[in-house]
Amino acid sequence: MRLHIPVALRWSDLDAYGHVNNVRLFGLLEEARIAAFWTTDDGMPRNAGHATAVLASGPGQSTNTLIARQEVEYTAPIPYQRKPIDIELWMSHLGGASLEVCYEVYSPIGVVPRVLFARAATTIVLIDGHSGRPRRITAEEQSAWRPYLEERTAFRRGSD
Repeated sequence: MRLHIPVALRWSDLDAYGHVNNVRLFGLLEEARIAAFWTTDDGMPRNAGHATAVLASGPGQSTNTLIARQEVEYTAPIPYQRKPIDIELWMSHLGGASLEVCYEVYSPIGVVPRVLFARAATTIVLIDGHSGRPRRITAEEQSAWRPYLEERTAFRRGSD
């Protein structure tokens, strides 16, 4: 099962060629992760339709996340559009203290033809906010995230 996270483009995401800059795409993926995993200040999921948002957000919380690895494969330029792009998100691996999040970035829902703009994967390490050391994924997190486990995104070219 996959999450569908709508992410709005900003004018500042565009480059001189009139499409989303390659570096800005990482920021859009970050916005999708925040919506998928982090709660709001009042403890409610940012993405109200899914129960994957189980990490408390904000300074001084018990969990931080660090990016250990990111890769992206661009398949088509992302033009500016007013409707939010559709970022499909799922996990391909739940380890002891890390998880791999996979993405496919598509044109907005309802836009025909549906265009795949990019595939990506991010390895995230959960860090104890007080000690600064990696911490194990909890039973609650496992329970919230396990339904979204699928195969790793299929990049066209091999990756290590």
